[in-house]
Amino acid sequence: MRAVTISLFGFLLVIAATIISFCDGNSNVLCIESERQALSKFKQHLIDRSNRLSSWVEGEDCCEWVGVFCNNFTGHVKELHLGLHSSSPDIELDDERDVYFQSPERNAYFRSKLGGKINLSLIELKHLSFLDLSNNDFGGLAIPEFIGSMKSLTYLNLSSVKFSRAIPHNLGNLSKLHYLDLGHNSFFEAKTLQWVSGLSSLQYLDLSDANLTKATDWLQATHKLPSLVELHFLRSIVSIDLSSNGVEGVILNGFQNISSLKFLDLSWNSFSSSSTLIWLSNLNRLQFLGLRGVSLQGNFSIAIRNLSSLTHLDLSDNQLEIIEPKCLESLCNLREMDLSNNGIDQEVSEIIESLPRCSLDRLESLNVASNQLSGCLPDQLGQFINLAYLSLSGNSISGPIPFSIANLSSLKLLDVAYNRLNATLPQSLGQLGNLEHLDVSNTMLEGNISEMHFSNLKRLRLFWASNNMLTFKPNPSWIPPFHCESIKLRSWHIGPQFPQWLQFQKNLSVLDISHAEISGVIPIWFWNLSTQFDHINLSYNHLIGEISYLPKSRTVDLMSNLFTGPLPRANSHLEFLFLSKNLFSGSLSNFLCNSSTKLDALDLLDIESNLLSGEIPDCWENQPMLGVLNLGNNNLTGKISRSLGSLRNIMSLKLRTNNLFGEVPSTLQHLAYMVILDLSENQLTGSIPAWNGDKLLNLVVLNLRSNKFQAHIPDQICSLNSLHFLDLGYNNISGAIPKCFSNLKPLDQFYVL
Repeated sequence: MRAVTISLFGFLLVIAATIISFCDGNSNVLCIESERQALSKFKQHLIDRSNRLSSWVEGEDCCEWVGVFCNNFTGHVKELHLGLHSSSPDIELDDERDVYFQSPERNAYFRSKLGGKINLSLIELKHLSFLDLSNNDFGGLAIPEFIGSMKSLTYLNLSSVKFSRAIPHNLGNLSKLHYLDLGHNSFFEAKTLQWVSGLSSLQYLDLSDANLTKATDWLQATHKLPSLVELHFLRSIVSIDLSSNGVEGVILNGFQNISSLKFLDLSWNSFSSSSTLIWLSNLNRLQFLGLRGVSLQGNFSIAIRNLSSLTHLDLSDNQLEIIEPKCLESLCNLREMDLSNNGIDQEVSEIIESLPRCSLDRLESLNVASNQLSGCLPDQLGQFINLAYLSLSGNSISGPIPFSIANLSSLKLLDVAYNRLNATLPQSLGQLGNLEHLDVSNTMLEGNISEMHFSNLKRLRLFWASNNMLTFKPNPSWIPPFHCESIKLRSWHIGPQFPQWLQFQKNLSVLDISHAEISGVIPIWFWNLSTQFDHINLSYNHLIGEISYLPKSRTVDLMSNLFTGPLPRANSHLEFLFLSKNLFSGSLSNFLCNSSTKLDALDLLDIESNLLSGEIPDCWENQPMLGVLNLGNNNLTGKISRSLGSLRNIMSLKLRTNNLFGEVPSTLQHLAYMVILDLSENQLTGSIPAWNGDKLLNLVVLNLRSNKFQAHIPDQICSLNSLHFLDLGYNNISGAIPKCFSNLKPLDQFYVL
């Protein structure tokens, strides 16, 4: 038994010695001759000032050379360890200023760096899996393209070797690579990192100091690396824009150590909760933080509390519900904050009072529009003396605009629209000499407005105050100090006289004085007021007289007045024209078919409820863009013009309540985009066109009521799967209602009486 034990022990010793021998780099296996020659050629092109490669002697076993490691079974070179690693921690590898050569130790270190060129002979090392050339000096050369063909590499370290130019994209062919370090070189600006996505086995990637400013696809590329554990290339990054990239909070946790980061935009991504962004509090140099539309919910106070360098904060388009009173108090450098489009349900005074006192003279922009703020605006608002942009629209704020608003002498934009400001405008608004944009529309304001409200508004460009109960009747000789580009005073009490002060607004592009109780004739100077009109709305007043021509404008709305005479001459810029509910008379021909005026931009024409007569003209091919046509409730006669079938973009055609007769022209079947077709209350005859169901498949409303249609209802109408309203009543239709009508599921109203 003892002999057996000794023999077994001896056998184990033999096995152990064999294993040690196999693992020893100094085995007796000789390197492959072709690989020894390849290494010799590689050395010949290197500059070795310190003679580091003195053991690389021609004719000797290359497996014994410094930095060369071979496979003990096959003899193939598997690893090259030629990187230079300092044993002294105070030697900075990237800095070779003259001061470092004052130390012999440092001088020796830098002399030990290999230089020269990397010879193509390395590609002969077919079994090479490990290549480390780090911390040498290749003097601004490019990474050799052939390295991308060394398919056996699993480890590649080319950091701090002074490579420059572009990173060769064929490195993406090294699918076995686990480790890639190209950091601390001087590569040209990279426009893409898509090549990285080919490194399917990669676990470690370092591109530190690479210029990736334009490589906007770096996240998508690295996202495709299933094995990636460490990612280094942001160490010195100042700005990161990952907006609209589909990133998650977990992916970004590694950013917390980027101490240099000043600009970070993560907008339009999706984070499961605010807690996934707590790491942001470590970025103490951060100046811009964009988190717009990232699905933040509840309370987001902790993550921003310590960002004392922050100047711009965008938390808009989220689901935030509360801003803690003390969460902003340390943001002393804050200049712009956007909390709009959230669900913040607090008193507006709480938001104003939570703004950092230390930023009273710094805050320039505050946007809390479209939340659920309530209560009254506090007087403290006037303390932010450099505030230039203030938007509070779309809330439930009540009470007056505080008198202290006059202290905001830098204010350029004030938007309090869509609130419940049940008071009048303070005269102190007139002291805001820098104000350019004032929007107080839809706020329940009431009372009288005087010239004093505008006394110093010399820079006012946009004045929107529609849908309030305000009265403004200045002295007829008043000359406003401003030259506005857009004025909207819908539903003000301005009349009965046409506002004379408008004649001084030579830069007007948009004007809305509808529902303003204005009577009489439009003065001649108004039609020559501006050559830049984009939108004019004088509707729902009591204006009278004839109009010979329309001003150059994209949109003109004169509906619900008392205008008479023939239709005015239009201009070729016109896109939307509303003339309904007036007393215009005469024919359509001069308006539509005048060869001197091409209405080829016209998109909408509404002349319903006038006194037009004659036939519908046959020149509709001149209006190729027309999408809406309403000629209803006039005295038009004759047949429906066949050229209406040339309106291929039309979606709504209303010819109701006229004296039209004859059959519906078959050319209308070409109007494939038609949604509304109303031919009711005419004298049309013939059968209901079957092509309604075959061709007009987008119809939602079909009204043929009160005509003289005969025969039966065609089955093809059952193909109108979008139909909601169908009225065939008061015709001479016979036969049964098609059974397939039960299949018209969307149908809301159906009349055949």
